[in-house]
Amino acid sequence: MSPKRLGRVIQKLREEQGMSQRDLAARAKVTQGYIAQLETGLKKNPSLPVLRRLAKALGVPLAELVQ
Repeated sequence: MSPKRLGRVIQKLREEQGMSQRDLAARAKVTQGYIAQLETGLKKNPSLPVLRRLAKALGVPLAELVQ
């Protein structure tokens, strides 16, 4: 999956749930800057543990983030 596509998926899911980047960052135990980099496609290849925490924080299966 391209970094830009992953970023769009994360942003869409986050906004659908009314979460700010800061909210998601706190839930996934990463920084708000990290979320911003993911959503803009600047952060490439996030680790599997981070992807798992993001999926859990967003309440979706991991596969939904990376499909």
